[in-house]
Amino acid sequence: MIYDLIKKLAVYALSRGIVCEDDLVYSVNRLFSLLKLSGDSAAFPSAEEMASSSLSSVPLEEILAGILDYACENKLVPENSTAYRDLFDTEVMACFTPPPSEVNARFSDLYSSKSPQAATDWFYAFSRSTDYIRDYRIAKDIKWTVDTDYGALDITINLSKPEKDPKAIAAAKNQAKAAYPKCQLCIENEGYAGRLDHPARGNHRIIPIKILGEPWGFQYSPYVYYNEHCIVLNKAHVPMVIDKAVFSKLFDFVRQFPHYIVGSNADLPIVGGSILAHEHFQGGNYEFPMARAPVERSFSLKGFPGVSAGILKWPMSVIRISGGDSGELASAAAYILDKWRAYTDRDAFIFAETDGTPHNTITPIARSRGGLFELDLALRNNITTEEHPLGVYHPHAELHHIKKENIGLIEVMGLAILPARLRTELDALASAIVEGRDLRADELTAKHADWAAGFASECTAENVHQVLRRETGLVFEKVLCDAGVFKRTPEGAAAFGRFTSTL
Repeated sequence: MIYDLIKKLAVYALSRGIVCEDDLVYSVNRLFSLLKLSGDSAAFPSAEEMASSSLSSVPLEEILAGILDYACENKLVPENSTAYRDLFDTEVMACFTPPPSEVNARFSDLYSSKSPQAATDWFYAFSRSTDYIRDYRIAKDIKWTVDTDYGALDITINLSKPEKDPKAIAAAKNQAKAAYPKCQLCIENEGYAGRLDHPARGNHRIIPIKILGEPWGFQYSPYVYYNEHCIVLNKAHVPMVIDKAVFSKLFDFVRQFPHYIVGSNADLPIVGGSILAHEHFQGGNYEFPMARAPVERSFSLKGFPGVSAGILKWPMSVIRISGGDSGELASAAAYILDKWRAYTDRDAFIFAETDGTPHNTITPIARSRGGLFELDLALRNNITTEEHPLGVYHPHAELHHIKKENIGLIEVMGLAILPARLRTELDALASAIVEGRDLRADELTAKHADWAAGFASECTAENVHQVLRRETGLVFEKVLCDAGVFKRTPEGAAAFGRFTSTL
Protein backbone atom coordinates (compact mmCIF):
# COMPACT_ATOMS: atom_id res chain seq x y z
CA MET A 1 0.00 0.00 0.00
CA ILE A 2 2.81 2.47 0.81
CA TYR A 3 4.35 1.93 -2.62
CA ASP A 4 0.99 2.62 -4.21
CA LEU A 5 0.82 5.91 -2.28
CA ILE A 6 4.34 6.82 -3.41
CA LYS A 7 3.31 6.09 -7.00
CA LYS A 8 0.31 8.41 -6.65
CA LEU A 9 2.56 11.13 -5.24
CA ALA A 10 4.99 10.64 -8.14
CA VAL A 11 2.13 11.02 -10.63
CA TYR A 12 0.96 14.12 -8.78
CA ALA A 13 4.44 15.69 -8.86
CA LEU A 14 4.97 14.92 -12.56
CA SER A 15 1.53 16.10 -13.62
CA ARG A 16 1.98 19.40 -11.71
CA GLY A 17 5.41 19.95 -13.19
CA ILE A 18 7.23 20.23 -9.88
CA VAL A 19 9.56 17.41 -10.97
CA CYS A 20 10.52 16.26 -14.45
CA GLU A 21 11.06 12.67 -15.56
CA ASP A 22 14.85 13.06 -15.28
CA ASP A 23 14.49 13.72 -11.54
CA LEU A 24 11.81 11.14 -10.75
CA VAL A 25 14.07 8.24 -9.71
CA TYR A 26 16.16 10.55 -7.56
CA SER A 27 13.08 12.03 -5.86
CA VAL A 28 11.43 8.66 -5.19
CA ASN A 29 14.68 7.24 -3.82
CA ARG A 30 14.88 10.17 -1.41
CA LEU A 31 11.37 9.32 -0.25
CA PHE A 32 12.31 5.65 0.18
CA SER A 33 15.11 6.80 2.48
CA LEU A 34 12.83 9.10 4.48
CA LEU A 35 10.32 6.26 4.96
CA LYS A 36 13.07 3.70 5.79
CA LEU A 37 12.03 1.55 2.84
CA SER A 38 14.27 -0.74 0.84
CA GLY A 39 12.48 0.38 -2.32
CA ASP A 40 10.39 -1.26 -5.01
CA SER A 41 9.89 -0.62 -8.72
CA ALA A 42 6.14 -0.77 -8.03
CA ALA A 43 6.45 2.81 -6.75
CA PHE A 44 7.16 4.11 -10.26
CA PRO A 45 4.21 4.84 -12.57
CA SER A 46 4.03 3.34 -16.02
CA ALA A 47 3.22 5.45 -19.09
CA GLU A 48 -0.34 4.12 -18.98
CA GLU A 49 -0.69 5.05 -15.31
CA MET A 50 0.68 8.52 -15.99
CA ALA A 51 -2.03 9.01 -18.57
CA SER A 52 -4.75 7.69 -16.28
CA SER A 53 -6.92 10.34 -14.70
CA SER A 54 -7.72 7.93 -11.86
CA LEU A 55 -4.19 8.44 -10.53
CA SER A 56 -3.50 12.07 -11.46
CA SER A 57 -6.78 13.26 -9.93
CA VAL A 58 -6.20 11.81 -6.45
CA PRO A 59 -6.17 14.78 -4.01
CA LEU A 60 -2.78 15.56 -2.49
CA GLU A 61 -4.33 15.74 0.98
CA GLU A 62 -5.50 12.12 0.63
CA ILE A 63 -2.10 10.90 -0.57
CA LEU A 64 -0.20 12.65 2.22
CA ALA A 65 -2.68 11.46 4.84
CA GLY A 66 -2.00 7.85 3.81
CA ILE A 67 1.78 8.32 3.87
CA LEU A 68 1.57 10.02 7.27
CA ASP A 69 -0.57 7.22 8.66
CA TYR A 70 2.08 4.74 7.50
CA ALA A 71 4.83 6.85 9.09
CA CYS A 72 2.94 6.98 12.40
CA GLU A 73 2.18 3.25 12.41
CA ASN A 74 5.86 2.48 11.79
CA LYS A 75 7.15 4.88 14.47
CA LEU A 76 8.79 7.21 11.95
CA VAL A 77 6.96 10.07 13.65
CA PRO A 78 7.35 10.53 17.43
CA GLU A 79 3.65 11.12 17.94
CA ASN A 80 0.50 11.11 15.80
CA SER A 81 -0.30 14.81 16.23
CA THR A 82 -0.75 17.71 13.82
CA ALA A 83 2.56 19.30 14.84
CA TYR A 84 4.62 16.16 14.15
CA ARG A 85 2.65 15.26 11.02
CA ASP A 86 3.24 18.74 9.59
CA LEU A 87 6.98 18.41 10.16
CA PHE A 88 7.04 15.02 8.44
CA ASP A 89 4.79 15.67 5.45
CA THR A 90 6.86 18.76 4.62
CA GLU A 91 9.90 16.50 4.38
CA VAL A 92 7.87 14.18 2.13
CA MET A 93 7.12 17.05 -0.25
CA ALA A 94 10.71 18.29 -0.01
CA CYS A 95 11.73 15.09 -1.79
CA PHE A 96 9.86 16.37 -4.86
CA THR A 97 10.66 20.08 -4.61
CA PRO A 98 13.34 21.36 -7.02
CA PRO A 99 16.41 23.15 -5.61
CA PRO A 100 16.39 26.94 -5.31
CA SER A 101 18.66 27.45 -8.32
CA GLU A 102 16.18 25.72 -10.62
CA VAL A 103 13.19 27.61 -9.20
CA ASN A 104 15.01 30.95 -9.41
CA ALA A 105 16.06 30.32 -13.00
CA ARG A 106 12.51 29.51 -14.05
CA PHE A 107 11.15 32.64 -12.35
CA SER A 108 13.83 34.84 -13.89
CA ASP A 109 13.22 33.43 -17.37
CA LEU A 110 9.47 34.04 -17.17
CA TYR A 111 10.01 37.55 -15.78
CA SER A 112 12.36 38.59 -18.59
CA SER A 113 10.84 36.67 -21.52
CA LYS A 114 7.15 37.18 -20.73
CA SER A 115 6.19 39.50 -17.86
CA PRO A 116 6.38 40.02 -14.09
CA GLN A 117 2.84 38.69 -13.83
CA ALA A 118 3.72 35.52 -15.75
CA ALA A 119 6.57 34.94 -13.29
CA THR A 120 4.41 35.44 -10.20
CA ASP A 121 1.56 33.38 -11.67
CA TRP A 122 3.95 30.47 -12.11
CA PHE A 123 5.59 30.84 -8.69
CA TYR A 124 2.24 31.07 -6.91
CA ALA A 125 1.00 27.89 -8.63
CA PHE A 126 4.33 26.21 -7.83
CA SER A 127 4.10 27.15 -4.13
CA ARG A 128 0.63 25.60 -4.00
CA SER A 129 1.64 22.46 -5.91
CA THR A 130 4.54 21.75 -3.54
CA ASP A 131 2.12 22.02 -0.59
CA TYR A 132 4.05 24.95 0.88
CA ILE A 133 0.66 26.65 0.61
CA ARG A 134 -1.75 24.01 1.90
CA ASP A 135 -4.77 24.65 -0.31
CA TYR A 136 -6.93 22.11 1.50
CA ARG A 137 -6.47 24.09 4.74
CA ILE A 138 -6.93 27.49 3.15
CA ALA A 139 -10.25 26.23 1.75
CA LYS A 140 -11.53 25.86 5.31
CA ASP A 141 -11.27 29.61 5.97
CA ILE A 142 -14.69 31.26 6.23
CA LYS A 143 -15.05 34.42 4.12
CA TRP A 144 -17.77 36.97 3.44
CA THR A 145 -18.25 40.68 2.83
CA VAL A 146 -20.33 43.22 4.74
CA ASP A 147 -21.65 46.55 3.46
CA THR A 148 -20.73 49.49 5.68
CA ASP A 149 -20.62 53.27 5.51
CA TYR A 150 -17.12 52.82 4.05
CA GLY A 151 -18.01 50.32 1.35
CA ALA A 152 -17.83 46.54 1.53
CA LEU A 153 -15.38 45.17 4.12
CA ASP A 154 -13.82 41.70 3.75
CA ILE A 155 -14.32 39.38 6.74
CA THR A 156 -12.48 36.09 7.29
CA ILE A 157 -12.37 33.59 10.11
CA ASN A 158 -8.94 32.05 9.81
CA LEU A 159 -8.93 28.26 10.07
CA SER A 160 -5.83 27.48 7.99
CA LYS A 161 -3.39 27.75 10.86
CA PRO A 162 -3.62 24.48 12.82
CA GLU A 163 -4.54 24.74 16.48
CA LYS A 164 -1.54 24.49 18.79
CA ASP A 165 -1.25 20.99 20.19
CA PRO A 166 -0.84 21.11 24.02
CA LYS A 167 1.51 18.11 23.98
CA ALA A 168 3.63 19.69 21.26
CA ILE A 169 3.77 22.96 23.22
CA ALA A 170 4.92 21.06 26.31
CA ALA A 171 7.50 19.11 24.30
CA ALA A 172 8.80 22.31 22.69
CA LYS A 173 9.39 23.81 26.15
CA ASN A 174 11.67 20.89 26.96
CA GLN A 175 13.74 21.36 23.82
CA ALA A 176 16.91 23.40 23.93
CA LYS A 177 16.26 26.88 22.57
CA ALA A 178 17.65 27.24 19.07
CA ALA A 179 18.97 30.48 17.61
CA TYR A 180 18.77 29.29 14.01
CA PRO A 181 17.02 30.58 12.01
CA LYS A 182 16.80 33.85 13.93
CA CYS A 183 13.11 34.19 12.99
CA GLN A 184 10.51 32.79 10.60
CA LEU A 185 11.30 35.48 8.02
CA CYS A 186 15.01 34.82 7.64
CA ILE A 187 16.44 33.56 4.35
CA GLU A 188 17.79 30.56 6.28
CA ASN A 189 14.27 29.14 6.49
CA GLU A 190 14.51 27.95 2.87
CA GLY A 191 14.74 24.16 3.09
CA TYR A 192 14.86 24.09 6.91
CA ALA A 193 13.48 20.88 8.42
CA GLY A 194 11.74 22.67 11.28
CA ARG A 195 11.15 21.91 14.96
CA LEU A 196 8.15 21.78 17.26
CA ASP A 197 8.61 25.50 17.90
CA HIS A 198 9.49 26.40 14.30
CA PRO A 199 7.62 25.41 11.12
CA ALA A 200 9.14 23.02 8.61
CA ARG A 201 10.20 24.69 5.39
CA GLY A 202 11.71 21.88 3.32
CA ASN A 203 9.41 22.71 0.41
CA HIS A 204 9.82 26.49 0.79
CA ARG A 205 11.50 28.57 -1.90
CA ILE A 206 12.47 32.25 -1.85
CA ILE A 207 13.08 34.20 -5.07
CA PRO A 208 16.08 36.56 -4.79
CA ILE A 209 15.27 40.12 -5.84
CA LYS A 210 16.91 43.52 -5.45
CA ILE A 211 15.28 46.41 -3.62
CA LEU A 212 17.18 49.67 -4.14
CA GLY A 213 20.16 47.54 -5.14
CA GLU A 214 20.17 45.54 -1.90
CA PRO A 215 19.51 41.76 -1.65
CA TRP A 216 15.95 40.89 -0.65
CA GLY A 217 13.73 37.83 -1.01
CA PHE A 218 10.26 37.31 -2.47
CA GLN A 219 8.02 34.50 -1.22
CA TYR A 220 4.38 33.71 -0.53
CA SER A 221 2.74 33.47 2.85
CA PRO A 222 1.85 29.83 3.63
CA TYR A 223 -1.49 31.06 5.00
CA VAL A 224 -2.48 33.31 2.02
CA TYR A 225 -5.03 35.58 3.70
CA TYR A 226 -5.87 36.93 0.23
CA ASN A 227 -4.98 36.24 -3.40
CA GLU A 228 -1.23 35.85 -3.98
CA HIS A 229 -0.41 37.04 -0.47
CA CYS A 230 3.33 37.60 -0.75
CA ILE A 231 6.08 38.56 1.67
CA VAL A 232 9.06 40.67 0.62
CA LEU A 233 11.90 40.31 3.11
CA ASN A 234 15.27 41.87 3.69
CA LYS A 235 18.02 39.26 3.33
CA ALA A 236 19.62 40.75 6.45
CA HIS A 237 17.96 40.20 9.83
CA VAL A 238 17.43 43.89 10.61
CA PRO A 239 14.50 45.46 12.50
CA MET A 240 11.55 47.16 10.84
CA VAL A 241 11.78 50.94 10.61
CA ILE A 242 9.39 53.35 8.92
CA ASP A 243 11.41 56.10 7.23
CA LYS A 244 11.97 57.71 3.82
CA ALA A 245 13.96 54.69 2.65
CA VAL A 246 10.98 52.40 3.29
CA PHE A 247 8.75 54.49 1.04
CA SER A 248 11.38 54.29 -1.70
CA LYS A 249 11.66 50.52 -1.20
CA LEU A 250 7.90 50.07 -1.54
CA PHE A 251 7.89 52.02 -4.80
CA ASP A 252 10.87 50.05 -6.09
CA PHE A 253 8.94 46.82 -5.54
CA VAL A 254 5.82 48.22 -7.25
CA ARG A 255 8.01 49.34 -10.15
CA GLN A 256 9.23 45.74 -10.56
CA PHE A 257 5.81 44.15 -9.94
CA PRO A 258 3.24 46.73 -11.05
CA HIS A 259 0.35 44.26 -10.75
CA TYR A 260 0.96 43.92 -7.00
CA ILE A 261 0.25 46.21 -4.08
CA VAL A 262 2.75 46.25 -1.21
CA GLY A 263 2.76 47.69 2.28
CA SER A 264 4.55 47.61 5.58
CA ASN A 265 3.35 47.11 9.09
CA ALA A 266 4.15 49.94 11.46
CA ASP A 267 7.40 49.89 13.40
CA LEU A 268 6.00 50.19 16.94
CA PRO A 269 4.45 47.57 19.25
CA ILE A 270 0.64 47.26 19.46
CA VAL A 271 0.12 48.96 16.08
CA GLY A 272 2.77 46.80 14.42
CA GLY A 273 0.90 43.50 14.29
CA SER A 274 3.91 41.67 12.88
CA ILE A 275 7.48 40.45 13.41
CA LEU A 276 9.17 43.74 14.19
CA ALA A 277 12.65 42.20 14.44
CA HIS A 278 12.93 41.54 10.69
CA GLU A 279 12.28 44.12 7.98
CA HIS A 280 9.64 42.87 5.57
CA PHE A 281 6.64 43.95 3.55
CA GLN A 282 3.43 42.21 2.54
CA GLY A 283 1.72 42.48 -0.80
CA GLY A 284 -0.22 40.61 -3.43
CA ASN A 285 -2.56 40.68 -6.39
CA TYR A 286 -5.66 41.84 -4.56
CA GLU A 287 -7.86 44.92 -4.37
CA PHE A 288 -8.40 45.68 -0.71
CA PRO A 289 -11.48 47.64 0.41
CA MET A 290 -9.32 50.64 1.35
CA ALA A 291 -8.06 50.91 -2.24
CA ARG A 292 -11.65 51.62 -3.29
CA ALA A 293 -12.12 54.35 -0.66
CA PRO A 294 -12.52 57.84 -2.15
CA VAL A 295 -10.67 60.98 -1.10
CA GLU A 296 -13.21 63.05 0.79
CA ARG A 297 -11.08 66.12 1.49
CA SER A 298 -8.09 67.27 -0.56
CA PHE A 299 -5.27 69.47 0.67
CA SER A 300 -1.97 70.72 -0.71
CA LEU A 301 1.48 69.74 0.49
CA LYS A 302 3.93 72.61 0.87
CA GLY A 303 6.94 72.09 -1.36
CA PHE A 304 5.53 69.17 -3.37
CA PRO A 305 3.69 70.62 -6.38
CA GLY A 306 3.58 67.32 -8.23
CA VAL A 307 1.86 65.46 -5.39
CA SER A 308 -1.91 65.22 -4.90
CA ALA A 309 -2.96 64.68 -1.28
CA GLY A 310 -6.20 64.05 0.55
CA ILE A 311 -7.94 62.39 3.47
CA LEU A 312 -9.70 59.12 2.71
CA LYS A 313 -13.28 58.30 3.61
CA TRP A 314 -12.20 55.42 5.81
CA PRO A 315 -12.77 54.38 9.45
CA MET A 316 -9.07 54.78 10.20
CA SER A 317 -7.13 58.01 9.67
CA VAL A 318 -5.53 57.70 6.23
CA ILE A 319 -3.84 60.22 3.95
CA ARG A 320 -3.51 59.29 0.27
CA ILE A 321 -0.83 60.87 -1.88
CA SER A 322 -0.29 60.23 -5.58
CA GLY A 323 1.85 61.43 -8.47
CA GLY A 324 4.02 60.39 -11.37
CA ASP A 325 7.40 60.84 -9.65
CA SER A 326 8.01 58.14 -7.03
CA GLY A 327 11.01 60.05 -5.68
CA GLU A 328 8.91 63.13 -4.99
CA LEU A 329 6.22 60.94 -3.42
CA ALA A 330 8.76 59.25 -1.12
CA SER A 331 10.01 62.69 -0.04
CA ALA A 332 6.44 63.87 0.56
CA ALA A 333 5.67 60.76 2.60
CA ALA A 334 8.82 61.34 4.68
CA TYR A 335 7.72 64.95 5.24
CA ILE A 336 4.30 63.76 6.49
CA LEU A 337 5.94 61.08 8.65
CA ASP A 338 8.32 63.57 10.28
CA LYS A 339 5.45 65.93 11.03
CA TRP A 340 3.35 63.09 12.44
CA ARG A 341 6.17 61.66 14.59
CA ALA A 342 6.43 65.01 16.36
CA TYR A 343 2.72 65.84 16.44
CA THR A 344 0.80 66.33 19.69
CA ASP A 345 -2.82 67.45 20.00
CA ARG A 346 -3.96 67.21 23.61
CA ASP A 347 -7.57 68.00 22.74
CA ALA A 348 -7.64 64.95 20.44
CA PHE A 349 -5.64 62.84 22.94
CA ILE A 350 -2.71 62.45 20.57
CA PHE A 351 0.71 62.52 22.15
CA ALA A 352 3.91 62.17 20.15
CA GLU A 353 5.63 60.72 23.20
CA THR A 354 5.22 60.18 26.94
CA ASP A 355 8.19 59.85 29.28
CA GLY A 356 10.50 59.58 26.29
CA THR A 357 8.56 56.74 24.64
CA PRO A 358 7.47 57.56 21.05
CA HIS A 359 3.88 56.79 20.05
CA ASN A 360 3.31 58.08 16.51
CA THR A 361 4.13 56.13 13.35
CA ILE A 362 2.63 55.22 9.98
CA THR A 363 1.42 52.10 8.16
CA PRO A 364 2.18 52.71 4.43
CA ILE A 365 0.66 50.94 1.40
CA ALA A 366 1.93 51.50 -2.16
CA ARG A 367 0.35 50.70 -5.52
CA SER A 368 0.39 51.68 -9.17
CA ARG A 369 -2.88 53.03 -10.55
CA GLY A 370 -3.74 54.73 -13.80
CA GLY A 371 -0.11 55.38 -14.70
CA LEU A 372 0.59 57.04 -11.34
CA PHE A 373 2.16 55.89 -8.10
CA GLU A 374 -0.11 55.99 -5.07
CA LEU A 375 0.71 55.75 -1.39
CA ASP A 376 -1.76 55.41 1.48
CA LEU A 377 -0.44 56.53 4.86
CA ALA A 378 -2.44 55.25 7.84
CA LEU A 379 -1.62 57.35 10.91
CA ARG A 380 -1.01 55.19 13.98
CA ASN A 381 -0.52 55.82 17.70
CA ASN A 382 0.21 53.15 20.33
CA ILE A 383 -0.39 55.05 23.59
CA THR A 384 -1.96 53.08 26.45
CA THR A 385 -3.93 54.16 29.52
CA GLU A 386 -5.35 52.47 32.61
CA GLU A 387 -8.73 52.42 30.89
CA HIS A 388 -7.24 51.00 27.68
CA PRO A 389 -4.15 48.98 28.71
CA LEU A 390 -3.93 47.30 25.28
CA GLY A 391 -3.98 50.64 23.48
CA VAL A 392 -6.24 53.67 23.16
CA TYR A 393 -6.22 53.23 19.35
CA HIS A 394 -6.78 49.47 19.53
CA PRO A 395 -10.05 47.48 19.62
CA HIS A 396 -11.77 48.55 22.82
CA ALA A 397 -12.79 46.03 25.46
CA GLU A 398 -16.44 45.81 24.40
CA LEU A 399 -15.28 44.48 21.00
CA HIS A 400 -12.86 41.86 22.33
CA HIS A 401 -15.50 39.12 22.15
CA ILE A 402 -14.97 39.35 18.37
CA LYS A 403 -11.50 40.88 17.94
CA LYS A 404 -8.85 41.49 20.58
CA GLU A 405 -5.68 41.07 18.52
CA ASN A 406 -3.55 43.89 17.11
CA ILE A 407 -4.67 45.70 13.97
CA GLY A 408 -1.91 45.26 11.42
CA LEU A 409 -1.40 46.09 7.79
CA ILE A 410 -3.93 43.66 6.31
CA GLU A 411 -6.74 44.80 8.58
CA VAL A 412 -5.87 48.48 8.12
CA MET A 413 -6.70 47.86 4.44
CA GLY A 414 -10.14 46.45 5.33
CA LEU A 415 -9.69 42.68 5.54
CA ALA A 416 -10.56 41.23 8.95
CA ILE A 417 -8.61 38.20 10.13
CA LEU A 418 -10.76 36.89 12.96
CA PRO A 419 -9.76 34.09 15.36
CA ALA A 420 -10.73 30.47 14.68
CA ARG A 421 -12.69 30.29 17.97
CA LEU A 422 -15.46 32.33 16.35
CA ARG A 423 -16.58 29.49 14.11
CA THR A 424 -17.62 27.42 17.12
CA GLU A 425 -18.84 30.40 19.15
CA LEU A 426 -21.01 31.90 16.41
CA ASP A 427 -22.55 28.49 15.61
CA ALA A 428 -23.36 28.03 19.30
CA LEU A 429 -24.73 31.57 19.46
CA ALA A 430 -26.97 30.98 16.43
CA SER A 431 -28.46 27.85 18.00
CA ALA A 432 -28.98 29.51 21.37
CA ILE A 433 -30.69 32.56 19.84
CA VAL A 434 -33.07 30.48 17.71
CA GLU A 435 -33.91 28.18 20.63
CA GLY A 436 -34.37 31.09 23.04
CA ARG A 437 -31.78 29.82 25.51
CA ASP A 438 -30.03 31.97 28.11
CA LEU A 439 -26.86 33.12 26.37
CA ARG A 440 -25.11 33.74 29.69
CA ALA A 441 -25.54 30.14 30.77
CA ASP A 442 -23.01 28.80 28.24
CA GLU A 443 -19.36 29.88 28.24
CA LEU A 444 -19.33 29.75 24.43
CA THR A 445 -22.05 32.38 24.17
CA ALA A 446 -21.80 34.35 27.43
CA LYS A 447 -19.16 36.77 26.11
CA HIS A 448 -21.45 37.60 23.17
CA ALA A 449 -24.65 38.10 25.21
CA ASP A 450 -24.61 41.90 25.44
CA TRP A 451 -23.82 42.22 21.74
CA ALA A 452 -26.49 39.72 20.67
CA ALA A 453 -29.17 41.51 22.69
CA GLY A 454 -29.13 44.25 20.08
CA PHE A 455 -30.20 42.05 17.17
CA ALA A 456 -31.50 38.72 18.54
CA SER A 457 -35.13 39.80 18.09
CA GLU A 458 -34.79 39.91 14.29
CA CYS A 459 -33.23 36.44 14.07
CA THR A 460 -35.08 33.40 12.77
CA ALA A 461 -33.91 29.89 12.01
CA GLU A 462 -33.63 30.94 8.36
CA ASN A 463 -31.68 34.19 8.74
CA VAL A 464 -29.71 33.85 11.99
CA HIS A 465 -26.37 33.06 10.32
CA GLN A 466 -26.82 35.89 7.84
CA VAL A 467 -27.57 38.33 10.67
CA LEU A 468 -24.57 37.14 12.67
CA ARG A 469 -22.26 37.63 9.72
CA ARG A 470 -23.61 41.12 9.13
CA GLU A 471 -23.23 42.09 12.79
CA THR A 472 -19.73 40.56 12.99
CA GLY A 473 -18.72 42.69 10.02
CA LEU A 474 -20.14 45.79 11.67
CA VAL A 475 -18.06 45.02 14.77
CA PHE A 476 -14.99 44.99 12.54
CA GLU A 477 -16.00 48.40 11.24
CA LYS A 478 -16.04 49.61 14.87
CA VAL A 479 -12.65 47.94 15.43
CA LEU A 480 -11.19 50.04 12.61
CA CYS A 481 -12.87 53.16 14.01
CA ASP A 482 -11.26 52.45 17.40
CA ALA A 483 -7.88 52.19 15.65
CA GLY A 484 -8.38 55.56 13.96
CA VAL A 485 -6.49 58.37 15.69
CA PHE A 486 -8.92 61.00 14.38
CA LYS A 487 -12.49 59.89 15.01
CA ARG A 488 -15.25 59.94 12.41
CA THR A 489 -17.04 62.81 14.16
CA PRO A 490 -17.17 66.56 13.51
CA GLU A 491 -14.64 67.00 16.32
CA GLY A 492 -12.40 64.30 14.84
CA ALA A 493 -12.61 65.84 11.37
CA ALA A 494 -11.62 69.22 12.81
CA ALA A 495 -8.68 67.60 14.62
CA PHE A 496 -7.57 65.87 11.41
CA GLY A 497 -7.77 69.24 9.68
CA ARG A 498 -5.52 70.76 12.34
CA PHE A 499 -2.89 68.16 11.51
CA THR A 500 -3.11 68.52 7.72
CA SER A 501 -2.88 72.30 8.11
CA THR A 502 0.66 71.77 9.47
CA LEU A 503 1.56 70.12 6.15
